[in-house]
Amino acid sequence: MDLNNKTLIGNIVAKNYKSASVFKSYGIDFCCNGNRSIEKVCEVNDIDENELIDLLKNCFETETDTNDYQSWEIDFLSDYIYNKHHKYIENKVPEIKQYLDKICRVHGNSHPELLEINKLFKESASDLILHMKKEELILFPHFKKLAAAVRDNTPVSSPQFDTVKSPIAMMHEEHDNEGHRFRKISELSNDYKPPIDACSSYKVSFSLLKEFEDDLHKHIHLENNILFKKGIELEQRLQEK
Repeated sequence: MDLNNKTLIGNIVAKNYKSASVFKSYGIDFCCNGNRSIEKVCEVNDIDENELIDLLKNCFETETDTNDYQSWEIDFLSDYIYNKHHKYIENKVPEIKQYLDKICRVHGNSHPELLEINKLFKESASDLILHMKKEELILFPHFKKLAAAVRDNTPVSSPQFDTVKSPIAMMHEEHDNEGHRFRKISELSNDYKPPIDACSSYKVSFSLLKEFEDDLHKHIHLENNILFKKGIELEQRLQEK
């Protein structure tokens, strides 16, 4: 990949997800705000462009994630996101809620920030479940119709919207909301570092929250920077026929 200061950070992570750790180490949001250039994020965050580019180039030299998400068909990628990330959220939310409720009861008086973390996580969990259902019932099925129409050279049935860009814009906005929430959770938890008096449940809670945020970042990245762009491109191809 030709890396320079005009390259969009979302495209970099789309090409090699290992680069996400570099952006995260600098506090750069690559999943919700991936349509910014290296030049722009360096200017905003006061980062040396050459230093960042060198670190990113090193990621490509030592690439470990062998999944070429860009080459996957949109229907396969939709199924992958559902099975890998949607199901992860459904499975993890009850477990994390249970741990957070417990440590709030035990440590809430001495660590009141836990109450706010618990509140934010429950809000996020509730909104994410609704968000994913919109994707599973409306957006992902439409992506599969677009893929079939391109493969079979057949017309695609009219969706519930004028253009796929409309629901995608809504998904972007909802992704942004979750990005803001988890930045606040990370801040309140001192980047998921438990205090000295933390019990085992406290430590497990923070580990689970960090894992959840990491998975959510990749989840949002795959949708914002790859899946949704593929959907818009397929719709345009069919309109040009």
